[in-house]
Amino acid sequence: MGVLTPGWVVLPDTPDRHRLGARLPFAWPQVVPHPSGRPWLVGHWAPEELTLASAGPVRVAVIGSGPVTSAWLTRLIDTARTVADLDAVAEVLPGSAHLVAAVGDQIRVQGSLTGLRRVFHTEIDGTAVAGDRADTLAQLTGAGVDEQALAVRVTCGLAPPPLSEFSLWRGVRALPPDCYLRLGPTGPASQVRWWEPPEPELTLAEGAGRLREALASAVALRGPHRGRLGSDLSGGMDSTSLCCLAARATPDLVTVRWAEAEAGNDDAVHAEAARHALTMAEHLVLAQHEIPEVFAGPHVAADTEAPVAFARTLARHRHTARALAATGVRRHLAGHGGDELFSALPGYLHRLLRTRPLTALHHLRGYHALYRWSPLGTLAGLSRVPDLPTWWQIQADQLTAPPPARRTPPLRWGLPLRAPDWVSPAAVDATRQALLAVAETAEPLAEDIGQHQTLAVLRATGTAYRQLVGWYARAGVRLELPFVDDRVVETVLAVRQHERTTPWRYKPLLAEAMHGTVPDLVLCRTTKGEFGEDVRIGLRRHLPAVLELFADSALAGLGLIDPDRLRERLHEPQADNTTVIAMENLLGCETWLRAAADVAPVAEGRTDEPAVAS
Repeated sequence: MGVLTPGWVVLPDTPDRHRLGARLPFAWPQVVPHPSGRPWLVGHWAPEELTLASAGPVRVAVIGSGPVTSAWLTRLIDTARTVADLDAVAEVLPGSAHLVAAVGDQIRVQGSLTGLRRVFHTEIDGTAVAGDRADTLAQLTGAGVDEQALAVRVTCGLAPPPLSEFSLWRGVRALPPDCYLRLGPTGPASQVRWWEPPEPELTLAEGAGRLREALASAVALRGPHRGRLGSDLSGGMDSTSLCCLAARATPDLVTVRWAEAEAGNDDAVHAEAARHALTMAEHLVLAQHEIPEVFAGPHVAADTEAPVAFARTLARHRHTARALAATGVRRHLAGHGGDELFSALPGYLHRLLRTRPLTALHHLRGYHALYRWSPLGTLAGLSRVPDLPTWWQIQADQLTAPPPARRTPPLRWGLPLRAPDWVSPAAVDATRQALLAVAETAEPLAEDIGQHQTLAVLRATGTAYRQLVGWYARAGVRLELPFVDDRVVETVLAVRQHERTTPWRYKPLLAEAMHGTVPDLVLCRTTKGEFGEDVRIGLRRHLPAVLELFADSALAGLGLIDPDRLRERLHEPQADNTTVIAMENLLGCETWLRAAADVAPVAEGRTDEPAVAS
């Protein structure tokens, strides 16, 4: 059975109420009206999530985790006269939130820069409407599955944007995170790109000071006034930083970590060092025998909006959310996004070679020592750089080619895309057409390849992390991810790339920012926890259930995969984790497709009116 998470919808102030009224989900309890009395916002949100403000012709709604007040918003919008003027609000909005604004009959809707807060739009009888979930809009319009978009996801997995941001519902379109959506009383919507990444000009010292302030503020706004606070404490630098900041913000802190199966995983050593520094916190360690194994319950549907990206740990996250809720935690911090921010891909070397060639050569020697980069591959990656449209064309042409050599450095716009051998020729053809279509309109997320790489990874994983937020919410816990707050991301992007990312030091920007806050043992850590044994144990135990699921595959029913080849591939010896990662993506697609069949359209002609929120 599908798991439909309630969402909300933004409606224009159209006088033809009957045209939209027949589709309104009146069973949903919350409505914010236009000044005319017609519905503006309709749907589900926690009471503490919504802040409203008005000034002159402007009305603003902020839906999210930032502790903004109506008075603060009113001051910001006092001089606004067009939806474009609302940039002044978007540029300073704290936390992670949606911004919805109405100026006269024009409406602006936008989410967050990494896609943690997303916006989708569609049309009902020729009038554009928007919402925060694609499946909610699909339910309103009766939209079916977009089989080409599904073929792309089956073939490429969590690919770079815009592929990772496609809606999988026909007629429901996704708004790029750096844009806002403009709606009028009639007609289609338009999107306006309002945000550009900052120039990376700050030194490491300058950036560390600003990052310390940004993270402390991001954690404090989720702090004691919001009830008991939880935080991951894996032993890594990201989660430990949040724990130490949270301990300063509240005395009522619960930390949690998963015990590891890998004998060589030294997470426990570093977590223990942090625990000694967090004397006032309660520490929850979930032992191996207490938590579900990796890949447990492979048949369970996670979400009806899109395939889940983290199918292997779905059961573990659900168990963790329930365990936190049992301790009284209602808001929980996690370090997701830290790796993407502070351990960026080395595309910055292109710019560095032009501006600081000696420093670039020093970095190249470091990467060669670390990863044994191929000298010829490195030279080719730095000297022959296609533009972004050409890069997408190359991905289309080489979709079924052998993977590149393992020591080829990731110096292009993104990692190469390759189709697993169980994907059908029809799915490959549909994906290739989609890649060529992307190539026709592709624009870099930033002029510099290094900044583009960072933003692309943040946006691809941001769309996946938002599903984690939904899983925790079903247990009554709000999952908070401060590292992907807009203001934190902007702060990091403003630091010189060769100083925030280097082969000579692990996450130098975060380490400098947290000096004196996080134990030195954690800040000086040069290792990363290995969970390969967890994967091996879980896959060995649950592979029969996975294969049983694909024995009657819905994806195969659409002609997208060859389940016999999949079975053969999973029984073969695995040289690396490539097959497991591709299978995890496929598992998410299979369970999603089955769940999507249960998304029924809203019945037309309802007459029961919703409660109206002030």
